[in-house]
Amino acid sequence: MKNAITTQIPATLIPGDGIGPEVVDATVQVLAALGSPFSWDIQQAGMAGVNSCGDPLPAATLSSIRENKLALKGPLTTPVGGGFRSSNVRLREEFQLYANVRPARTIVPGRFEDIDVVLIRENIGGFYVAHEYYIPVGDDPRAVAVSTGINTREACKKIARFAFEYAVKNGRKKITVVHKANILKALTGIFLEAAREVAREYEGKVQMNDMIVDACAMQLVLNPWQFDMLLCTNLFGDILSDQLAGLVGGLGMAPGANIGDDVAIFEAVHGSAPDIAGKGIANPISLLLAAGQMLDHVGHDDLALRLRTVINDTINKDHIATGDLKGKASTQEFTDAIVRRLG
Repeated sequence: MKNAITTQIPATLIPGDGIGPEVVDATVQVLAALGSPFSWDIQQAGMAGVNSCGDPLPAATLSSIRENKLALKGPLTTPVGGGFRSSNVRLREEFQLYANVRPARTIVPGRFEDIDVVLIRENIGGFYVAHEYYIPVGDDPRAVAVSTGINTREACKKIARFAFEYAVKNGRKKITVVHKANILKALTGIFLEAAREVAREYEGKVQMNDMIVDACAMQLVLNPWQFDMLLCTNLFGDILSDQLAGLVGGLGMAPGANIGDDVAIFEAVHGSAPDIAGKGIANPISLLLAAGQMLDHVGHDDLALRLRTVINDTINKDHIATGDLKGKASTQEFTDAIVRRLG
């Protein structure tokens, strides 16, 4: 095969729940057409992990990721309210995946044109440490709910430095730090202080400004083109990255990378969508773009660019898209169209 890769990179593959196996299968097909840069160790997590061995994060899955230091995963179901804790959050904590990278770029015309924003989210602190408890009052054992958020100066500086280094490497010129330091003066104030401290090291290379989160949410709708990169705390980054996805076509267009010092996990940002699972209509672009981030991460920038180009051309030149993008293609038909373009 003309695209064949001489040395494959070992990586863990987690099909996930709901539409996960469908979009993962589509992505594996496309990567095979790119020359099969990865050799896959297939593992289970989420509800699939519970069903196979009673654990949403089986020991075998953790061991595989620890050994390969690289993983691609489909969406994992998290029960709402009760049930087991989010496997996504547990993975980030287990491997200290402190940086979440979520780019948003216009591919589909007719929505917001020419959006190109990268959101960097601190991934393991804030309110996601989930130190929560109830205080009983009278006969009600859950009368008061308490949640404690934690940010450390060290972790805030680390994610800020990651963002500024990302900007330098990728030719980005401005970082907007998003916070709520007018109200959460300690929790997000320390985040803003740390970012300002790190920003001084990059004067003349990358500009920095800051914006209160509610104002940022409004400005993303009114004038998203003013933003180049956003640097956010965990909770604000989770919310605003979904808003950014909405500007470029929805969560089906939103990839995510979770980066640590030793391990990197790449994922579709959207959920497991059990309502359409098995119908063959899921949009695989989010995971395809995440695979592009994975290719960038391992130094296959040329393959990543080629992948992004064929996705764009399949939609805008061949006019083939899934139903969520107002097309008529099934998941497999869209995948086949991309594979044909890859030759």
